Amino acid sequence: MRRHPRTDLMAGLTVAVVALPLALGFGVSSGLGAASGLATAVVAGALAALFGGSAVQVSGASGAMTVILMPIMSAHGATGVFTVGLLAGLLLLGLALAGAGRHVSMVPAPVVAGFTVGMACVIALQQLPHALGVPAYDSDKVAVIAWHAVAGFLATPHWWALGTTLAVAVALLAGAALRPAVPFSLVAVAAVTIVAELAGLPLARIGALPAGLPAPSLGFLDLAALPSLLAPAVAVAALAALESLLSATVADGMTGRTRHDPDRELFGQGVANLVAPMFGGMPGTGATVRTAVNVRSGARSRLAALAHALILGALVCTAAGLVARIPLAALAGVLLATAVRMIEVGAVRAMVRSTRADAVVLVLTAVATLTLDTVWAVILGLVVAGALALRVIAGNVRFDQEPLRHDLQPQHTVEEHALLAEHIVTYRLEGPLFFAAAHRFLLEVSAVTGVSVVVLRMSRVTTIDASGALVLGDAVARLEQRGIAVYVSGIPDGHHRPLEALGVIARLHQASRVFATTDVAIAAARERLHTTGIVPRLAG
Repeated sequence: MRRHPRTDLMAGLTVAVVALPLALGFGVSSGLGAASGLATAVVAGALAALFGGSAVQVSGASGAMTVILMPIMSAHGATGVFTVGLLAGLLLLGLALAGAGRHVSMVPAPVVAGFTVGMACVIALQQLPHALGVPAYDSDKVAVIAWHAVAGFLATPHWWALGTTLAVAVALLAGAALRPAVPFSLVAVAAVTIVAELAGLPLARIGALPAGLPAPSLGFLDLAALPSLLAPAVAVAALAALESLLSATVADGMTGRTRHDPDRELFGQGVANLVAPMFGGMPGTGATVRTAVNVRSGARSRLAALAHALILGALVCTAAGLVARIPLAALAGVLLATAVRMIEVGAVRAMVRSTRADAVVLVLTAVATLTLDTVWAVILGLVVAGALALRVIAGNVRFDQEPLRHDLQPQHTVEEHALLAEHIVTYRLEGPLFFAAAHRFLLEVSAVTGVSVVVLRMSRVTTIDASGALVLGDAVARLEQRGIAVYVSGIPDGHHRPLEALGVIARLHQASRVFATTDVAIAAARERLHTTGIVPRLAG
């Protein structure tokens, strides 16, 4: 923090300018009010900067979090949201201490892209009441809110609100394309506020804000309500962990010189969410947009994110009266532009075109995010992505018949080789023998006919789970019921345990049909055929 103070302080100022309208907008969208969004930006932003695992991450209120807080606010009120934030902070601390950070961050790219697209749509729909100048309908479903907003506007149009929202959104999008270094969000909001005040435009305003942060308090905590708030707290903690780690990963890629500590990042977010509710703040996360602005502004250390929080705190204490006059329609324009910029059209298009599985996961996650709970949408995306990945892996499992090797005992005649080949068949198993591939393996092995001995070559099996082991045992039993002797060779080190624990090869061991190499297994099979008289000793 001491190496580049001037650069970091300027980056912090730039981020604060960008973060102010976003913090206000997300606070209003959550139902807690603009003051809550500012408290989150100040308190959570400062604590996450100090204790988090990324040197350039900026934390605060986020669009995804406002979406998940809406139903909590509707069902339990502000005190419920604050309690959920505190519980989520404790859960994040637990995840950090358990070392879960590196696992939470392993999310497939199509799930992330679909979640981002869905969140952008949700944020945009949330802004329709303020953009159209109508009261927000009391519902936790954004589609219902948007429908009633459109119906209310058609009944009584409010063109000033719509015009203000569009003007701000267009200014931000055009400005970001032409001069990305200029904080057009604050410029546009300030300009619209001045015009609205001078012209006396009929626009709803943010309203009175406290001139500073309230004293920390746990007065909101209701111990009797904790059981009913635990499930929402898990959802909030999951979203905070996911979004913060994804944002930190994006920051690593942008800087090319930093690498975040995922467990420390979870710890920092846990501390931030544990303390922010005491000051009236909503749960927060690492914020990708503000983090990107921080990196592009030249941030080199935690001082930039810390400075951003302190500058916002100073604004709360000195300019609350001016902030109260900002039109809600202007904030709606800022968030609409943010929603548009969240979607990287090129990356989404490339992902949809890459494979059918990626396209399915992306679209499904986006639709689920828009229609279901956000955390459940991510879980659904992960489950579908995992199922499709397992399907691909299972399809790579090979069970190939191989010709009987003729170089083991050269003294045998060509006639004996031909006769042995008619009675002995070798199969090579290659890849993971696990639950997703077990059924296909059973069908293929059970179809073997016309031989007396089957040698299963397992040296190239990469893994065996309980399902694979049980199916292997079932296949051996089916073959032996048809009078076909089964020999096994080359079981890799580490794979004996599931086979022995489930009793799969106990009888084969007793019958001396488990061998280290295929050569020995084939020799033993030949000896059996000679002993039983199936193949006479023609030579040697």
